[in-house]
Amino acid sequence: MDSSGKFRSRIPRQDQFIPRKKSSENLDRFIPNRAALDLDYAHYMLLGGKKGKENSTTSPSASSEAYQKRLTEAFNMNRTRILTFKNKPPIPVEPIPYSMFSPLKEQSKPNKPQRVIPQSSERTLDAPDIIDDFYLNLLDWGSNNVLAIALENTVFLWNASDGTTSELVTLDEEDGPVTSVSWAVDGRHIAVGLNNSHVQLWDCVSSRQLRTLRGGHRARVGALAWNSHILTTGGSEGRIINNDVRVRSHIVETYRGHQLEVCGLKWSASGQQLASGGNDNLVFIWDRSTASSNSPMQWLHRLEDHNAAVRALAWCPFQGNLLASGGGGGDQCIKFWNTNTGMCLNSVNTGSQVCALQWNKLERELLSSHGFDQNQLILWKYPSMVKMAELSGHTSRVLFMAQSPDGRTVVSAAGDETLRFWNVFGTTEAAKRPETESPEPFAHLSRIR
Repeated sequence: MDSSGKFRSRIPRQDQFIPRKKSSENLDRFIPNRAALDLDYAHYMLLGGKKGKENSTTSPSASSEAYQKRLTEAFNMNRTRILTFKNKPPIPVEPIPYSMFSPLKEQSKPNKPQRVIPQSSERTLDAPDIIDDFYLNLLDWGSNNVLAIALENTVFLWNASDGTTSELVTLDEEDGPVTSVSWAVDGRHIAVGLNNSHVQLWDCVSSRQLRTLRGGHRARVGALAWNSHILTTGGSEGRIINNDVRVRSHIVETYRGHQLEVCGLKWSASGQQLASGGNDNLVFIWDRSTASSNSPMQWLHRLEDHNAAVRALAWCPFQGNLLASGGGGGDQCIKFWNTNTGMCLNSVNTGSQVCALQWNKLERELLSSHGFDQNQLILWKYPSMVKMAELSGHTSRVLFMAQSPDGRTVVSAAGDETLRFWNVFGTTEAAKRPETESPEPFAHLSRIR
């Protein structure tokens, strides 16, 4: 009760109420961040540091004070607060000096020098009377570094090591012309397909005919392929025959699938799968594991994507189940196949007839030869199929190609009656020889007209 005798209200007056500030400005509770605390320093400041000051009876010397100051700065002991209420800022990280990388860069492997692809042939040889026929196979380069070429009725051998030329055989008019040649893997024996449906086997070291295979075909044999002791032959009637050259009854398997002439045959590197191409625009994949001598063999895959005859076939050297095939003038495409599944992986329109294909054994590249109308060779980067180079020089379609045993040089033969050697896959000593050494290796031999 106040002096006036009235009771004072227990409820405070409105004007006595102090309004509360914003919550962010009226904090009265602080929670330290334990993770950011330096517990050792806090313990020292709470106990050790205080006792040290209380027990100190003598004034420290100048050197002692300097030492204590340096020690305090080194261990960050000049702080005034013990509790910490927020995380410490991250310690800045200095970038690694560039100089530290210099020794590693100098020791790293140098970049591979860019390969220069010559745009012209290194050597040109005369090939008179070569038959300008898309369905034949008249050129092959053996493992003995000897090139075999059929010029009408005669098979010539050109030794790439010494540049010498020899005549293997000249056929009678009723048997010829020669329609195909193929070296065995040993580089000593060669098969010669004839227009009369026969196939001759020759020993080129002794220049002796070993035998003649008869009875398999009814017309010319335009395609040959070796698989160890098995010689596979393809005829114009569409039949494919496996011949075991070691036995008297040489026909061991017959493949029937093509309806028109077989113009391309290639065995895979494993010797397990055979690819065949024909004038019926078809590619067949055959597997020897399902072969039977009692009945015609059933194909593994029948590939129908081409729109013209398929003569160009090439198995990839770095992927065993990858096959490249090229179509004729009505197709002009290079197609890539997975021969295990039969799937077409890619198709590239080249703009001209595809006559032959050769894989680079040293790089992931593919070389194709063409006719109508550029008559050029094209080097492709695989798998992008970007053109790396176009090689010109032939004046007629480039029907045939073969590769040297070391995989660096490719020889091409065209209807213009010339052979051209290209260092498209590398450089060899043989290819460095000047063209004047042997401009026309067959010039001293009589032409056959």
